[in-house]
Amino acid sequence: MIFRGLEALISLSRGYVRHVPGALGKAALTVAVLNPRLRRTPRLRVVRARFSARFAVDTQDLIQRYIYMFGIWEPHMTRWLQARLSPGDTFIDVGANIGYYTVLASGLVGEGGRVVAVEASPDFHQRLLAQVRLNRRDNVRAVNGAVSDKRRTLTFVLASSTNMGANSIVPYDGPAESSFEVAAFPLGELLDTAEISTARVIKIDVEGAEGSVVRGMIPMLDKLRPDCEITVEVTPDRMAQLGDSVEELMRIMHAHGFHAYRLANEYTPESYVAALRGKRAVPVRWRGPVVEESDLIFSRVDAETLP
Repeated sequence: MIFRGLEALISLSRGYVRHVPGALGKAALTVAVLNPRLRRTPRLRVVRARFSARFAVDTQDLIQRYIYMFGIWEPHMTRWLQARLSPGDTFIDVGANIGYYTVLASGLVGEGGRVVAVEASPDFHQRLLAQVRLNRRDNVRAVNGAVSDKRRTLTFVLASSTNMGANSIVPYDGPAESSFEVAAFPLGELLDTAEISTARVIKIDVEGAEGSVVRGMIPMLDKLRPDCEITVEVTPDRMAQLGDSVEELMRIMHAHGFHAYRLANEYTPESYVAALRGKRAVPVRWRGPVVEESDLIFSRVDAETLP
């Protein structure tokens, strides 16, 4: 009886956070009650996002838990993509995870556009396919493989199932949740000519392997359409463990005519409450060193802020 009452309270709290206007008490509620409870006592649900899509989620995982609580993942990046992608565009999702951005972009580019979702994990690849089927999207090509600077076999390790987006090739000495090996290729070898030439946005989220991914893209960078933009989650510490650096990545992009911008991004529950009530964040020109995890957007637009 007590358990059912608590579960009902959690459902009511989630409904308040998701659907009631204003922010009164929402930050405290998500931090103290919803987030820890949904992580410790996971729920399996199909929920509607804040855009026209549904997702099957397991709230043990960070990304899926936030979709369940807020109806969105990375609000500023989501809004930026919504402003960037148009019907007929192509979106390339490298490190697609369970398919959140794949499904978002699929709706934005429409029947005349296309989405290529590349995910190394066989498990996540299957979950991604399930999300695509759930939303009846026919413009997605899903690739179960990894991206690197050359053909090779990579070993991925997942440290914890509470953050399934953390599958990484960075060396890890602690107890692992799971591991797997997968074939990796330069991105240009996984895409056809039309997908390269029509790509409007390429999103790269590869948990430390971004250096090798970008190196492998060098042969295709000058084949992209002039307004193609590339967003990369850079993690300097993880990159360094693989012998890579943000500085090299920046030099490559600059040599091919791209300017760097930084988009604000936080992962605390309270930051989501604030982001959903505030204005869309604007990517700001970035000229200094990158010393912490950052979402960078590379564009051939030369400005102080990215319109």
